[in-house]
Amino acid sequence: MDFKALPKIELHAHLSGSISRQCLHEVWVQKKKRGETELEDPLIVMPEGKFDYNLDTFFPLFSKYIYGLCNDRDSLIYTTNSVLQDFASDGVVYLELRTTPRAIPSHMTKEDYVSTILSCISASNATSTLKTTLILSIDRRNDLPTAQEAITLATKHRSHGIVGIDLCGDPTSGTVSLFAPAFASARSAGLKTTIHFAEAPQTTTPDELWTMLSYQPDRIGHVINVPEDVKSEIRRRKIGLELCLSCNVHARMITGSFGDHHFGEWWDGGRGECVVALSTDDVGVFGSSLSNEYSLIAQHFGLGRQEICELARGAIDVIFGCEEEKERLRGLMWKE
Repeated sequence: MDFKALPKIELHAHLSGSISRQCLHEVWVQKKKRGETELEDPLIVMPEGKFDYNLDTFFPLFSKYIYGLCNDRDSLIYTTNSVLQDFASDGVVYLELRTTPRAIPSHMTKEDYVSTILSCISASNATSTLKTTLILSIDRRNDLPTAQEAITLATKHRSHGIVGIDLCGDPTSGTVSLFAPAFASARSAGLKTTIHFAEAPQTTTPDELWTMLSYQPDRIGHVINVPEDVKSEIRRRKIGLELCLSCNVHARMITGSFGDHHFGEWWDGGRGECVVALSTDDVGVFGSSLSNEYSLIAQHFGLGRQEICELARGAIDVIFGCEEEKERLRGLMWKE
């Protein structure tokens, strides 16, 4: 089966983590020529074939390197356009891209940052089969005022393509309970919500999981360390699941390899109560395109062509886009 030709939906992709190493290298080359960076070449920092970034090495890669390289308007535009083109080239027809609003000193405010990305998305949507929307992320390390600022930005720019709010960041940091007012504000504003859920066993406590479920998320991502009572509640609510195979395996977030992934439990031969949206998370870091994720699923879980098409089409039901977009996707995506 030609997985690249398969029309696909991507619902869990972080902008900065989706920038290819080659694209980062190109940004670095230009900055180096102008004397604007002292950082090492991305192809040395992130050598070809290295995908084993765990929680200890993954987050510093962004805060200390990628953010330091992509630190002005030109690099933001260049990398955003590159990410959009990469997803389009991979046969993705609908993308919900997510990013944490960033102020870049001397270059742009958080408002500028969001508006710049939305401008790139608008230009891409006008010329591509890929249609992209934006989710604004709240980092677990943020305080409540910063979280509320993200909600305000998302509400202000809804008509320009923002569809939801995400809770993300280092799962060993922060206290999620302080974000209750922010998620209440998001719901009041009519914004959809998705939450990084049960990523790390050392901090995934029943209190944290039930607190996050109290925010009434429309989707949850990763869903790894989940006790049976919480699984039952997720199934009862039919919450959409964003599952990321390669990320979880390479970062050793699960025990074992691809065939041991909890995709099998939630998919349950297509009988699972929850919609599973296969996703990449950070394709620039973990090196697996969405086409490759589908290939891995077919290989390790024995899904045939019809089941692969059902899996891909199923994600339509949990996108944050409008009904018109859902109808477009039903017309595009394979039924057989």
